[in-house]
Amino acid sequence: MPDTFPAILAITVIFLLAGLVKGVIGMGLPTVAMGLLSLLMPPVQAAALLVVPSLITNVWQLLAGPAVAALLKRFAGMMLAIVLGTLAGIGWLTGNNSGIANIALGAVLAIYGAVGLRAPHGVIPRRYEALLSPVIGLLTGLLTGATGIFVIPAVPYFNSLGLDREELIQTLGLSFTVSTLALAAGLLSSGKFELSVAGTSLLALLPALGGMFLGQRLRERLQPAVFRRWFFVALIVLGGYMVARALGRIA
Repeated sequence: MPDTFPAILAITVIFLLAGLVKGVIGMGLPTVAMGLLSLLMPPVQAAALLVVPSLITNVWQLLAGPAVAALLKRFAGMMLAIVLGTLAGIGWLTGNNSGIANIALGAVLAIYGAVGLRAPHGVIPRRYEALLSPVIGLLTGLLTGATGIFVIPAVPYFNSLGLDREELIQTLGLSFTVSTLALAAGLLSSGKFELSVAGTSLLALLPALGGMFLGQRLRERLQPAVFRRWFFVALIVLGGYMVARALGRIA
């Protein structure tokens, strides 16, 4: 784990930026942090650093709404599938080939950015949820275990369910909380989440919260839709760069 002053400064700035994005658009902290941290360290180390800031901010987001019990009941099967998928896929992230992990992470970032640029079309009828939710949860979990990113395909799926704004924000908080806990369990079981890493992750919470506070203030002056669009464009660029860099190192 990097412990030099420049590395610590870079990590602080990354979590500040990631928190700012979440403060403006209500999501993006884990995605931004994983993408940028993986430019400095192997993805498995980035994922370990992400655990505490992601968990605290998403629990906060989950508990801020009134429908926790109802959402738990509605998406229980999906949440269980996320846990199982994450534990099944964690070997990809914790393995020795960080190049493949970087390629997978970059690809997921680019795909998420491309999907995010397109406005959701249509609404999936609720009668199909019992069938689709566990499948989406399992795929999300597998990608979480492999890359440390837990937005694909969960976020586009939630956007297609016709949830109102508050329901969507709280549902994302639930999904991200469960994904973070499952990721932490996978890292812990593989020996990649040690006490020293947990301490650094806890310290990373401070700039993440500071960024969220700043982002919430900026949201009153910015156009969230425009900011969101450029956020997704940046993810495509970052993801493409990560894939190209990893392929260049492998070649």
